[in-house]
Amino acid sequence: MNIAIIGYGRMGHEVEAMALNRGHVVRLIIDQNNKEDLNGKNLKGIDAALEFSIPDTAFNNIVKCLGLKIPVVSGTTGWLSDYEKAVEVCRINNSSFLHSTNFSIGVNILFRLNIELARYMSRLMEYSPSIEEIHHTGKIDAPSGTAITLAGGITVNNPKYKGWSPENDKTENLISVRSIRTGSVPGTHIITWDSEVDSIILRHEARSRKGLALGAVVAAEFIHDKKGVFTMNDVLGF
Repeated sequence: MNIAIIGYGRMGHEVEAMALNRGHVVRLIIDQNNKEDLNGKNLKGIDAALEFSIPDTAFNNIVKCLGLKIPVVSGTTGWLSDYEKAVEVCRINNSSFLHSTNFSIGVNILFRLNIELARYMSRLMEYSPSIEEIHHTGKIDAPSGTAITLAGGITVNNPKYKGWSPENDKTENLISVRSIRTGSVPGTHIITWDSEVDSIILRHEARSRKGLALGAVVAAEFIHDKKGVFTMNDVLGF
């Protein structure tokens, strides 16, 4: 495939290395210093765009590519209030789009385990959930998109909970989410179901960004010749 990378920070570099390792060609790299190069002329012949920019620019980057019928894989979080608008642009232009808050195959397994555990716990009122996420100091959004996805997995599958709240907000029926920014931690997510007698803990700890990059490139390989809106469940066959 001929690939465009939009956003050339740490993740963009990892995506580039992974794409090259899997035999693809990186034809275009867009960063804050050459935003104007994201145009129809430069996107001609691109099979998929991998978008890992920042919340303020993600939506515009995505819809520009979709408007030119370029398939987009996006991992940027913090812009998802406009997600349905991006989906509509994708459908109008008969393109393909896949967004995930986390492309790690391990984290997507965690998402599934989290949903199943929430279903079991809906019958056990003595347990209450909390989520902790730990990332490097350069991560802009908090809580992470992955933590919000985990909280959503609980609320959809356990009627006791109606949403999430920051750690210091103890509102009943909301899931407490604690965000920590420290060092160069790639990403750790912990879901704890606590009771007076014991705790049940699901934990995923990324050792590097390579797992994220692999999942993103695999997602691009999956959607580049398809039309529609997809998720990592489609890619992984869940």
